Amino acid sequence: QLQLVESGGGLVQPGGSLRLSCATSGFSLDSYAIGWFRQAPGKEREGVSCISRRGGTTNYADSVKGRFTISRDNAKNTVYLQMNSLKPEDTAVYYCATQSMCSMTRGDYWGQGTQVTVSS
Repeated sequence: QLQLVESGGGLVQPGGSLRLSCATSGFSLDSYAIGWFRQAPGKEREGVSCISRRGGTTNYADSVKGRFTISRDNAKNTVYLQMNSLKPEDTAVYYCATQSMCSMTRGDYWGQGTQVTVSS
């Protein structure tokens, strides 16, 4: 029953913004940290950001620090990734995943992903 569904991806121009959502169900969201990951064509999956159970701890990859912001609304069972100043290098499929603790390297339950394409 545990489910994560990403949404909000799309095609944007460099410098644009998107907000990704990770909608969850089947569990108490505050029982898990949540991570965002991405995988670009020809690249390994990489951690983008993570947030602790109650949002008190966040972590970001150096490549997105200052541009992306992770947040969560446990009452709405949703985690967000606000992405600003997007670059073509941000093009990837973005996934959210449950975590026992905020982690940039692993997840337990995964969503299906949402495509983000940054192009002129």
